[in-house]
Amino acid sequence: MSRWAMLALAVTLAGCNAREPARDNAAAENKSILAEDDGLANNSAAEAPKSILRPEVVPDEPEKPELKPLDLVVPFGAAGLKLDDAGRKLLDELLANPTTAAGGAITISGHTDTRGNDRDNLTASRKRAEAVRDYLLSKGVPAARMTVVALGETRALVPNAKPDGSDDPEGRAKNRRVEVQVALPAAAETSAAAPDNGTAEASAVDSKAQQ
Repeated sequence: MSRWAMLALAVTLAGCNAREPARDNAAAENKSILAEDDGLANNSAAEAPKSILRPEVVPDEPEKPELKPLDLVVPFGAAGLKLDDAGRKLLDELLANPTTAAGGAITISGHTDTRGNDRDNLTASRKRAEAVRDYLLSKGVPAARMTVVALGETRALVPNAKPDGSDDPEGRAKNRRVEVQVALPAAAETSAAAPDNGTAEASAVDSKAQQ
């Protein structure tokens, strides 16, 4: 072999030896990249939320019902001093109302028609009001919330007699009743009565400007 051939062979072998480390380095870098990708995938799987819902989505709270004062009329029979099934049903509906559950004061007013003397009618009206109060007590309404008022025949809804002076049984039936009034709680009344601060301040400024 000539000297030039030997020199060419040495150069070729040196080039192969130089490429081997480069391949090894490239393989090592590829393994590193794959390892990083696997690590990112594992972290993503670990951090992924179990729920399909986005964590920032918060369900809306149900709207609270608007509270309004209540007025209920519970009718009584001609000589009735106790609640009948119809009266109990009306009171059950009252108890189911959100205003009653809110805890406001309850005023129970008893009434009669004009049949009989004033004293007896006053007594009858109180017993009717107390019958309503006792039923509400039995349903868990605190006694401290309720006030009983006996009004006898003094607050008739309609006349007890017809225009010609004859007796009006239907009118008398409407007057034999107990009225139940449920007020809003003190906090709700204050909130409803308080004006908006911005409106109040604006009104004060306008008032001063006009002066």
